[in-house]
Amino acid sequence: MDVDEAIRTAIEFETRVRDQYVRAAAAATDPAAKSVLATLAKEEQGHLQYLEHRLEEWRASGKLTAKRLATALPSPERIRDGLARLEARMKPAATPPAGEEQTLRTALGAEQDVGAFYKRMVAELPGEARTMFRRFVEIEEGHLAIVQAELDAVTRLGFWFDTAEFRLEEE
Repeated sequence: MDVDEAIRTAIEFETRVRDQYVRAAAAATDPAAKSVLATLAKEEQGHLQYLEHRLEEWRASGKLTAKRLATALPSPERIRDGLARLEARMKPAATPPAGEEQTLRTALGAEQDVGAFYKRMVAELPGEARTMFRRFVEIEEGHLAIVQAELDAVTRLGFWFDTAEFRLEEE
């Protein structure tokens, strides 16, 4: 796969994932779940814009600069630490909210797929393309962690991460 095809494929992945989060946020009944899903949708939109600019740059110059891609989400380690603190305090829920579990499982699968694609691009592509996709691997690992944490909250803890112990924003 060449750089142009890799970026176009990444745009397709990010579009599907973004659209999935938009639909999930619209359908979510829990305000905290809606917030998390909307944040993830916004994050994926930022990825799309970044990739579109990199594609334009590549097509115009045949060169690629791996400009820093920011993320609004905390690191996977911070997410796991927040989940561990919550698990220590909370009792398991009787049943997860209707539909929320399946939505999160679907999102988890999508994040796993896109993460695997980015890892493959890091292994296959040269130079700046490798650097750019390496950053996507880091960010997608964070997305995977947040979706897994939300899924864990729904299936084991009985509430979403709408507490003082865990926030999407950095402190």
